Amino acid sequence: MFQLFTRTNPEAQFKARSSTRDMATDAARVASVAGSIDDALRSAQAEHAGLAQRVNDAIARAAITAGNDSDEYLDREPANTELQNQLNTDIANGERRLRELEVSIGHFKFLKAALASRFPDHTTTAVSVETPRSS
Repeated sequence: MFQLFTRTNPEAQFKARSSTRDMATDAARVASVAGSIDDALRSAQAEHAGLAQRVNDAIARAAITAGNDSDEYLDREPANTELQNQLNTDIANGERRLRELEVSIGHFKFLKAALASRFPDHTTTAVSVETPRSS
C-alpha cells in the first residue's frame, strides 16, 4: 500500500506554507474585520453628530414658535400650530434615532474591544471612539 504513495510525482505532494505567510494572512483578515468595524463606527458617530445638531436646531425653532406666554397656545396662528406639531414630530423621530445610534455605537465599540481581546497579536488602527451625547 505504501508503494502507491511513492509512485506519485514529488512535485505534486502537499507543502505547507511558511509560518510567516500564515501570520500575514491572518493579520490581513483581522485588519479587514477591524477596518469594517472602524468604518461602521465612524459612520454611526458622524450620523449621530449631524442628527444631534439638527435636533437641537429643531428644538430651538420649536421654542421660538411656542412663544413665552402661559396662554400662547390659545391664540396661536394655525400656521404656527401646524409648524409646532411638525417640529414636535421631527424632534421625537430624531431623538428616537439618536437613541438607536447610541446603542449601535455601543455595539460597535464592544465588537472592537472583542476583536482586540481575541486577536491581541494583531494590531488594529486606532479610531477615536467618543461617546455620543444625548440631547
